[in-house]
Amino acid sequence: MTADPSLHQRRRPLTEAELAAIPWLQVLLPDERQRAVDDLRIAEAAPGEYLCRMGRPVTYWFGVVDGLLKMSTDNAEGQTMTFTGVPPGGWFGEGTALKRETYRYNIQALRKSQVAGLHVDTFHWLLDHSIGFNRFVMNQLNERLGQFIAAREIDRMTNPDIRVARSLASLFNPVLYPGVGEVLRITQQELAYLVGLSRQRVNEALNALEAQAFIRVEYGGLRVLDLQALRSRVFTRQITP
Repeated sequence: MTADPSLHQRRRPLTEAELAAIPWLQVLLPDERQRAVDDLRIAEAAPGEYLCRMGRPVTYWFGVVDGLLKMSTDNAEGQTMTFTGVPPGGWFGEGTALKRETYRYNIQALRKSQVAGLHVDTFHWLLDHSIGFNRFVMNQLNERLGQFIAAREIDRMTNPDIRVARSLASLFNPVLYPGVGEVLRITQQELAYLVGLSRQRVNEALNALEAQAFIRVEYGGLRVLDLQALRSRVFTRQITP
């Protein structure tokens, strides 16, 4: 599924339960679905393992069945910029697959993750034959555009509460990540990696958001109580550096 032979060798066909977690399969006609199912493969990525690397050619369109991934780039100075996390239900890289170009970002597993892949040739076959699949990909691209515009805005924010709130809101996008639901299984350290803040700052921001009844911190994750507030509210609480 990548240039890394170890991950490629670990791939296998999906079980019925894993196939049921793939949202776009539901929009395909029977012959289209069979073509996709025959081609789909899944592998378990270890924490820290890369699925995609900048500069390598696209071979698969990927989706997270379970786990959490990080999308980022490295600049010439060796600094890493994180664009977004990819929680369960999220499929990514459709723009790269459409153009059959090299990756402009890295995709890395933040924890043990089950990641499915559809070969780029089958991806294009579905585009050529399936109206339902075309609509799904168009919706993905539209939502992705909004997500990256928001990510640029988040990058320029200095208020930790707002950064954490907006980042959380992006992970609860029901179109891009339908597998998340109301509870996101994520640790404070994983969220800190995605937001670009220290774990302590993230903890303070989560406490502030919980005090305002926008989220509830639960064992092993976070429950969103007011998604619209996370997306739009301006928080004025000051945190001492």
